[in-house]
Order: sequence, then structure tokens, then C-alpha cells
Amino acid sequence: MVRNEGDRLKRVIVCEPRKEYFEVANPEEHNIGEVADRAKAIDEHRKMQALLGASGSQVVNLKELPGHPNSVFVRDTSLITPKGYIQLRMGLRTRRGEEAWAAAALDSLKVPWAGEIEEPGTVEGGDVILAGKVAFIGRSERTNASGVRQLSRLLAGMDYEVRTIILPPSHLHIGGAMSIVSCDAVLCYQDIFPKDFFRGFSTIEIPEHDSSSANVISLGNKVVIVEKSNATGARSLRQAGFIVRTVDLSEFLKGRGGPTCLTLPVDRPQ
Repeated sequence: MVRNEGDRLKRVIVCEPRKEYFEVANPEEHNIGEVADRAKAIDEHRKMQALLGASGSQVVNLKELPGHPNSVFVRDTSLITPKGYIQLRMGLRTRRGEEAWAAAALDSLKVPWAGEIEEPGTVEGGDVILAGKVAFIGRSERTNASGVRQLSRLLAGMDYEVRTIILPPSHLHIGGAMSIVSCDAVLCYQDIFPKDFFRGFSTIEIPEHDSSSANVISLGNKVVIVEKSNATGARSLRQAGFIVRTVDLSEFLKGRGGPTCLTLPVDRPQ
């Protein structure tokens, strides 16, 4: 289970693209910028899986959900908490159904059920980051006010202090603007978050321009996976004493997803 996304990653769900991610008749309705190259995307994903496995993580690879090209971005379907998984509810209508698909996989792994987001609420996993005693939630085009209220109640019952931000329209999810990179450190964009939003945490700030991104995967022990083109983020992390593993995920950037979007952490023992 997961209390803090800075803890060591021991088990993670991914969904390797095989067919659905490439067979997109209407990219716009799926929020896909450009259809990916099949061979290159599969190779990139397998290299990311290799990095996860080499770090000591057990990698659970799901089959894509038929008719759902975005099922490769498995992070958005669920939230794993210290008490089990919360089944989320997608804000993008073409992704509805992925929640039950992921829930069935988590049930098969014997992960306890800890709640769900109900209509009219929407929450996508990219808008939630757990950080020990604090839960960061982004209200966005994909995560609405009802969803934030429902999720906040569930997390408060697990002794989280919930901190919420209304994201600028240019940001799909909070996970593109910040990531937990160790138990008490945050990689984040400058000038987006309120002054006290990260109280209790040290911050590594990057500018919101060029190819910089705050979307990175923490493996624990100050080791992170960073997308290859994210030179600013990688440099900032190295300067702060982190070990950076880079991987080319350009074919998934075409689908408007980053490293964390491709992974659903299941176990991060404290």
C-alpha cells in the first residue's frame, strides 16, 4: 500500500501498449495529440519497465482495455492508500470503464477496497499525490468539486491533511506540476502554488517553460526516473543530490502523458 510517494517503490502496475494505443480513429476525443509509432512506443515502455524492475520493483503488466487507448495511462484509474484502493471516476468520458478494469486487477492482487468516487464526482489519479501526512489534490478539468469533496472525506479518515489547489487551465493534472521525489521533498514548477502549499517540505523549483516538467517517478532512496527530454528537471534534481535515471517516453508525450501517468504504485512500504 502507499502512504508516501517518496517511499521506496516495491510493486507497480503498468499497461504496456500493444494495440489500443495505436488504433485511435478520433485522437481529439481521447485527448491524444498525435498517434504514436507502434514499435518505438513499445520499446520505450519496455525500457521504462526494465528501469522499474532493476530498482527492485515488481512490475505487474496489464492488458489494455479494448476500445480504450488511454488505458496505458493506468495512474488515473485508482488511488492506492494505506487502507487499500479508492476507485476513481474519470473526468474524460471516453475513459469511463477503465476504473472497473483497474479495480478488477487490484482485486486479483488482493488489494483491499477503501472507497470510490460516485457521480457526479470525478477524480483522476494524476490529480492526487500522497506525501506522508499530507495529500495534495488538484481541482482541474478532469477532477471536479464534488470529486474533491468526496476524496477529501475519504483521505481525512486516513489522517491525511488535504491541501487543494485549483489548477490553471494549461495544466491537465497536478502531477504535471509537482511530484514527491523523497519523503519530504517536492519537485515543482515556480509561481503556480500558494506560498504555504508545501510547508513542511523542501522544494526543488523548475521554470514553467522549455521542456521542463515536474512529472517524474520516485523510486525511493533519492532515485528518480525522468523523461529524456526533461533536461531542466534532471539537472535540478542532480544538483539537489538525486540519482536520475532517464528514459525516452516521447511516444507517450504524444498522448499527453508523462512518466507517472504510466505507472500505478501499489506498494511503497515505509
